[in-house]
Amino acid sequence: MKFVRSVLAITAKELRIELRTREVVVAMAFFAALVLLLFAFALVHEGRTAPDAAAGILWIVIALAGTLGLSRAFDREREGNPLAALLLAPIDRPAIYVGKLLAMLIFLALTELVTVPLVALLFDAPLLAHPIQLIALLALGSIGFAATGSLFAGALVRNRARHLLLGILLYPLVLPVLMAGVRGTQALLVLPEPDLLVLGTWTRILVLFDVAMVTLSLWVFEPLVVAE
Repeated sequence: MKFVRSVLAITAKELRIELRTREVVVAMAFFAALVLLLFAFALVHEGRTAPDAAAGILWIVIALAGTLGLSRAFDREREGNPLAALLLAPIDRPAIYVGKLLAMLIFLALTELVTVPLVALLFDAPLLAHPIQLIALLALGSIGFAATGSLFAGALVRNRARHLLLGILLYPLVLPVLMAGVRGTQALLVLPEPDLLVLGTWTRILVLFDVAMVTLSLWVFEPLVVAE
């Protein structure tokens, strides 16, 4: 219970800061909308685009907006060095990671509430035809992306080249998440019925990745952050 209370307290702190500053979610949503408009101008011709393009564009935008959100969220830790204070607090160090991970998942979910309808509208994609399967894919993909990103963003928070290194370290590791998300979303776009066999395969891959990455991050977060 102490661990859960610590996690909730850290998550609540992140959300209170965001409600006061609105610098993470607004930046992510605006950036996602801008990138989608650029893709629409480049790829939509006479109201048509490639049938499977929407799935790839959706996950590219989520990855780019998520990286921006991670950078902005962990930049706060350089102002007044609150991360050092958290490390000195009498709480389990993994609780810091989980609290920030939950906050990042909320930021991603709010951004996806804007992104998904825009993708469906701009690219005439039936993304909303199967909302339960889509929500499951987005949730599993977001957990994998945010779990990996929060680990590296926390480890690089005091590094001067953190913005450059974050992308270099993050994208190779989350490539399985993006591939599974794209393929799973493409399976949902098959008409008249989704390809459940393909969808199930990529969903299981996302589950395995999430379990492995969250477990690994809880194990290595403390030594990485303390060493940094």
